[in-house]
This record gives sequence, structure tokens and C-alpha cells, in this order.
Amino acid sequence: MMASSAAEEKTFRRFLELFLREMRTPLQESDPVPTRPLSDLVTEDEVEGECLDLCLQHLYKYNCPCSLAAALARATADSLLQTDLSVHHLSKTVEDGADPLPQMESVKLARLVFNRLFDMCCLWLKELPFRRRPMPYYETSIHAIKNMRRKMEDRHVIIPDFNSLFNIQDQEEQAFFAVFDGHGGVDAAIYAANHLHVNLVHEESFSQDPSEALCRAFKVTDERFVKKARRENLRCGTTGVVTFLRGQTLHVAWLGDSQVILVRRGQVVELMKPHKPDREDEKQRIEALGGCVIWFGTWRVNGSLSVSRAIGDSEHKPYICGDADRCDVSLDGTEDYLILACDGFWDTVSPDEALRVVSDHLLENTGDTTMVAHKLVASARDAGSSDNITVVVVFLRDPRSPPPTSTEDEEEGAAEEEVEEEDMAEVEEEEQEEEEEEEEGVRVEREGGQGGTADFGGKGRGGWPLQQCSAPADLGYEDRTDSFTDRTSLSLLGPSLEGRISLTSGSRPPRSNFRPQLLTASHIHGDARPARRVPHVLFQEPSIAGLTDPLWSQTALLLGQAVRRSCRLDHDRRHWGRRRPRRSREMLGLLPSGYSQTIVQSHSDNDRPGVAVPHLLHDAI
Repeated sequence: MMASSAAEEKTFRRFLELFLREMRTPLQESDPVPTRPLSDLVTEDEVEGECLDLCLQHLYKYNCPCSLAAALARATADSLLQTDLSVHHLSKTVEDGADPLPQMESVKLARLVFNRLFDMCCLWLKELPFRRRPMPYYETSIHAIKNMRRKMEDRHVIIPDFNSLFNIQDQEEQAFFAVFDGHGGVDAAIYAANHLHVNLVHEESFSQDPSEALCRAFKVTDERFVKKARRENLRCGTTGVVTFLRGQTLHVAWLGDSQVILVRRGQVVELMKPHKPDREDEKQRIEALGGCVIWFGTWRVNGSLSVSRAIGDSEHKPYICGDADRCDVSLDGTEDYLILACDGFWDTVSPDEALRVVSDHLLENTGDTTMVAHKLVASARDAGSSDNITVVVVFLRDPRSPPPTSTEDEEEGAAEEEVEEEDMAEVEEEEQEEEEEEEEGVRVEREGGQGGTADFGGKGRGGWPLQQCSAPADLGYEDRTDSFTDRTSLSLLGPSLEGRISLTSGSRPPRSNFRPQLLTASHIHGDARPARRVPHVLFQEPSIAGLTDPLWSQTALLLGQAVRRSCRLDHDRRHWGRRRPRRSREMLGLLPSGYSQTIVQSHSDNDRPGVAVPHLLHDAI
């Protein structure tokens, strides 16, 4: 499964040339191996996993391209499995009356693997296979630290080209990502990292039901490691979380308290609930088996382990079981990324905080994902984590491009536009009727001056409506700077007008001596934004004016109707989001005719989608 283009083939050949220069082969029995296995003995059912792991580790040390490394590891493993390895078996049998298993020294197996890998590279340099299919590219960011612990007991697995690693031809593209957090030693985590994905492929249900195969793979891995632990006197275990991508479906399986979250459209999607003894269902299961959950610094099974499910921990079976839980998620292309991490991370960093760290980093670095995992690990350490920390971030789309819109969003947008058009027609009809009422009111005022005063002193004076407006949450609201809130109540001019109104303008005089202009907020709750250059209302000393002011009746008439309409417009705004506020204010008589084309348009660049800018100021009269 190799190069699909001339440029890629050239890259692969160049790597093979350099790699072969560096390798010393063939390795003799006295020669040290380039990468030493972490276990001493290997059984027949462990050969494939050990071989793949040794090949991948060694190739990645030389920065081998991922697809080439997977294909080389597969070819090497297949070649080795076809040979007779019985000549390397030890005569040692298993103690404690268990079934004897043929075993071989892992170092001897490693020499065979590296020699076979060298031979395979020589063959491929002469004739490079040309069968590679295009595959999705998952950008990943990984970081792991020992932190303040004496040993590093975490392991992670990244297989973005799963089909190449297992020579799978009849399936959609697949990828495998996992984090294992060992306790009591690193052996269980190493075993799970080397063999769980191999056991997954060998499950009968793998092709039809990968979620079921994942759970079975966890169970098989647990059973086999328990046998290994008894043979080699190991007392350790590991939690684990696995995400398996096949086509447009995400399959998740887990044991213990390592976790994964999915971020979709900038929001956290909960995929799982960790296995901890304080979970009521886990506590009941343990107690039904005769165990107990007690508090010892934290809730622990039999006062020992703080997880209720794990691979290994043979001395704590059956209370610590190896039965994994699972979850399936259909992907629609709007998913951003996955975060897999051990409890050393999640115990101190919440999913929402992890989301904020990633978002801030991508924003500050224009979508560069290189150091995302480093930032997450640092946030957990700074929050007080002393445990091993491993974080794997898998990007499901390019973080440098805007998120795609789903079909549902497009349908909702079309429906909203249809409703908006209908509502606009209704509002315009109402505004036309009110303009006729206004003309009638002016006529009555001219005749006797009673219409405006009576209207203002009746409904309007008793209960002036408040215009609701969205304001940024960074205006002193609980020190938050990452969202917006609707908590600013702004009225037009207040319930009483004892001051005389005079009109001023910033760049253009009003067309009427009686038409008040809207005052744009420049200082709300301490906000110090510069005011827009628009005509505004000023109140003079209350002693020089009153209801006897010669301009009062006509001004009151205009303001009273403007307030009633603004209330109605506010009610409509809550039912449909997008409006033409400047045109509406112009129709209300609150802005001069043609004003939106001349002055307000210069501010259109400041209008950002999703951010409502306050247009009204609540003054204490």
C-alpha cells in the first residue's frame, strides 16, 4: 500500500535510502537491538503485536512517513509470522499447574524483527509497491510527561492509517487512537498498547460491529494479561480509552477513568462516564460480588484501587472487572476534535476548561496545532496535578478553515428567512397605520393641542416600556470575557420629561426642530467605548422647562408614539432575529430620512454577527 503520486514515491525512496544507511544488519546474537522490548518473554499470540510495535517505534525514530511505516510494519510482521518460530521456543513451562505455553525470549524476537525489517526495506527500495489508497489525514498533537511520579506508567497509541497496518482492503478508511494509564507498574499499559488493536482486528464481529469487537478486544486483552501476570508474578493494571474511526462513525470504548471528549461546533459533547467506585451502579456491582467501597483519601475498591474497572489487577478480580463500556457517534463533518487523556489530566482540568485552552491556543497561533497538547498538559500541571499526564488531541477537520454548515442549519436558516419576510410585511403594515395615526395626531394638536398631551399622560406615562438590548459580558459582569449576555435594560427617555429637549448633532443637523435623535450608548456600566458621531438628545436644567413649554405638546406626541413602537419592535425582535433597525428607526421618525445611507453606513464595518451593540441609553432623569 504505497505511493499514490510521483512526489510521494520519491519521498518514500529517499527515506528508505537514508534508513538503510543507518541500520547495522544483520544483527548477531551478541549485538544489542536498536529498540529493546519492555517484556522478557513472548508467547505465540503476542508475536504479532510485539513485531508491529518494534517496527513502528524504530521507524518513527527516523521520522518515517506514517503510511510507509504502517505498510512496512505489516509486511515485516506477515513475513515473520509465516516462518517457523518454534526453534526459538524455550523449554520452560508455566508454573502453578496452568497450561504450558510456548514462549521465546523477547530480545531474540526483536533481532529477528529488525533483520526482517531491513530485508523488507531493501526489497521495497528496488520495487516500491503502488497500491496505496487515499485516506483522511488526522492532524494530531501529543504530549506526555512523568510529572512528579517516580515512573512513567502511561502509554498511548496513534494509528491514523489502520487499514495499511493490517492490510485491510474491503473496509472504509479507519483510524485508532488510545490512551492507557497504568498503576502498580507499567507492564499492563504496555501490554494493552501493544495488543488491544491486534485483538480488535482478530475479532469475528470486527467487520460488521466494531463497537462489539472493541469490547471483546478489551475482554480478551484483560484475560491474556491476567495469565501473563500470573506467569511472571506481575501485580499491576491499567485503565484505557479507545476511539476507533470507521468512515463517518466514531466508536468509543473504555475501562476506568481515562476519558475522551468530542468537541463539535465549539461545544463539548459528553461521550462517556468514567468507571469510579463512587458511581452508584459500580458500587452496587462490587458489593453484590462481596467486595466493598470505602473512603481512604478517595473512594476505593476494598480500600485499595480508586478505579472500578481495569485491564489486569488479577488479585482484585472480580471486583475490578475487564468489561468495557461503549458509545457510538455518527459524524456529520461539523466535529472539531477529540481530546483523549488520562485521569492525571481530567482530575484537574474540566472539559470546558480544556476547550477554552485549545480555542485560545488556536486563536493565538492562527490554527497551528503543534503545541496544543503541550498547552493542555501545562494547564493540568499548573492546576496542581502531580500524576503522570498524557494528552492526545485528534483534529477531525482542518482547524485553519471555518466550520462547515450542516444541512439542518441550512434548513433552519431558510425557515427563519421565510418567517422574517412574513413578519416584516406585518410590521411594515403596522408602521404604515401608525404613520396615519401620527398625521391625525398632529392635525388634532394643531387644532387644540389635546391629542399629544392626553396620549402621553395616559398609557405612556403610567408604564413606559423598557427596550431590551444585548450587552457584552465584559462590562463588569462577574469578570467574564468569553460570552455575551442579555441583562442590560435600556429605556428611550424614561417615565418623565421635566427637562426641555434641545438638539445637537455631530456631523449633520437634524431636518426638523421637533424630531429627537437617538443617543448611542458610549458609557454603560463603565464601558469606555468612544461614542458614535450621531445626533443625540441633551437635557437642560429642569427648572427652565415644563409642560408649559411651547414645544412640549408636539415633542410629547412624537416621543409617546416612538416609545410604543419601539416596544412593539422589541417584541417582534424577540421572535425573529434579523431586522433592519436603522430603517425602522427612520420610519419611526427617530432618524432623519436617508440618514442610514449617509452616516450610519460608515459604521457598518463595526457590526459583527452575533454581537448586539447597545443603541439606547438609560439616563436617570
